[in-house]
Amino acid sequence: MSRIILSTGNVILGGPSIIRKPGTYRSNLEFTNSLRANFAAAQQDYAAALPNGNDNHSHTQQNGHNSRPATEIWTERDGSTLYVPRIDWGLAGLQEDREQYEITVKLFFLPTAPPEKRADYIQEALRLVMRELGVNNIDLLIVSFPGISFEGDCEWEADRKNATMGNDEEEVTTWGLLENLHAQGLIARLGVAEFGTEKLRRLVEKVKVRPAVDQINIKNCCNVPPPLTKLAKEKGIELFTHHDSTDVLPSGTLRELLGQGPQGAGVLADEGCHGSGLKGEIIPEWVVKYTAFVKDRGVIENKGYFASAESVGEL
Repeated sequence: MSRIILSTGNVILGGPSIIRKPGTYRSNLEFTNSLRANFAAAQQDYAAALPNGNDNHSHTQQNGHNSRPATEIWTERDGSTLYVPRIDWGLAGLQEDREQYEITVKLFFLPTAPPEKRADYIQEALRLVMRELGVNNIDLLIVSFPGISFEGDCEWEADRKNATMGNDEEEVTTWGLLENLHAQGLIARLGVAEFGTEKLRRLVEKVKVRPAVDQINIKNCCNVPPPLTKLAKEKGIELFTHHDSTDVLPSGTLRELLGQGPQGAGVLADEGCHGSGLKGEIIPEWVVKYTAFVKDRGVIENKGYFASAESVGEL
C-alpha cells in the first residue's frame, strides 16, 4: 500500500475563479477547482523547465484528450508517498512573525477511511500544514466527522435528526487524540462541526477539554436552534456558521481529478484500461483546510488544502 498527498498551494495567490451561486456554493468547489488549477500549473511549469521544454516528447504521455507531461516530471515520490503535485518547500512560510496570525485548521475525516487510523491522519495533516506555513502550533482546529449533517425543513427538525447521527464512541476517542495535542501546546483551541444540541451535550459530558467552537451549516434550516444557542452560551462555546460540504472528497471525485479524462491530471489509469497511468484502487482518507489570517490587517494571507488517499493494488 502507498499514499497519495494532494495539495492546492495557496489559493489566495492566483487561485482559480470560482462561480459562487447564492445558496449553492460550498467549499468543495473551491477545493476541487483549486486542485485542478494547481495540477495544471505544475504540469506546465515543470514541463517548461525540461531541456527541450514541452516539445520533448520523451517526457510526455498521450491520451485521447491532450498531451501531458509524464507523471514523474511534475509529481514526487518520497518512499511510499506520492505528492501530487510535487511541493517546493523552499517557498513555504508566512511573511510576518507568527504572533501576527490567527491560524485555523479544519480537518475532515472522510467516510471511506477507518476510524482506527485517525491518529496517523491527524499527525500527517498537521505536519503538512505546519510545514507549509512554517509554524509549530495552530490556534484553532475544527474537526468534521463523517455521517453528520445539519439539514432539515426547519432548525428543529435538523437538530432532532442530528442527535442520532455519527458515532459517539468513535468521536470521543478521536477527541481524546486532539486533547493530547492541546495539552502539548500544538493546538490552542479545539472545535467541532455539525454538532446539534444533543450531540454537543453528550460530547461535553464525556471529554476533558470542551470544544471552544461549534460550526453549523444552517443553509437548509434558516436559524440556529434555540436549545443549541442556550447550551452553547451555558458552556462558553462559540457558534459559527459555514458552507463546507459534509463529504468534501468522494471517491468518484478523486478518481476524476487524477484520471485520464478531460479535467483529470493523468496520474491514474482509467479503470479497466491498460493505457498510461497508475493502476489500482484509491481510498480517500482525509482533507484539511488551513487559513492564516493577519490579525492587524484583517486579511487572509494564506489559504489552502491538503488531502490524503490510500492506494490499494498496483499503485
